[in-house]
Amino acid sequence: MKLIFATNNQHKVDEIQHIIGNKFDVISLKQAGIDIDIPEPHDTLEENAVEKSSTIYKLTDTDCFSEDTGLEVEALNGEPGVKSARYAGDVKDFNKNIEKLLFKLGNDNNRKARFRTVISLIINKEQHLFEGICEGEIISSPAGSNGFGYDSVFVPAGATRTFAEMTMEEKNTFSHRKKATEKLVLFLNKLNIR
Repeated sequence: MKLIFATNNQHKVDEIQHIIGNKFDVISLKQAGIDIDIPEPHDTLEENAVEKSSTIYKLTDTDCFSEDTGLEVEALNGEPGVKSARYAGDVKDFNKNIEKLLFKLGNDNNRKARFRTVISLIINKEQHLFEGICEGEIISSPAGSNGFGYDSVFVPAGATRTFAEMTMEEKNTFSHRKKATEKLVLFLNKLNIR
């Protein structure tokens, strides 16, 4: 089964293909010959995920899925949340995003945070949502060079290193994206049985 993944982020494509394995063929927008930047104008991850999958489905009439992920920091009332990718401005710059996050957190003792992923799947003209959450905390300065986004300042609960200090396999034992993707795969597997 081929599924278009409505993203231009190759890191996300690699991560999800790694989780799914070879059961399903995940095709990025680039591989599908689609060159658009889908807006994320909404106030919730759910709405943004639906916006992306709906846009690609209307364009291609092909089964597809999208995801939106946000980092929600307790002491910052859930910021950056839905604005995670553009926290420091309209241009995506994760170094500046991390700088802003650490500046706003300052010396606050409450470092609790969570990554939340929402996947929107459109298959057989029906839409389905899947959520994955990874609890953890924000450290005071970046560590590690793997991963992307806020990975270098986020330590998942039960770990001693940041996502950016882990291999893909290690990250996937905790990953919010993996949890949401596993729900997606479970659903797709059930569809295949019928």
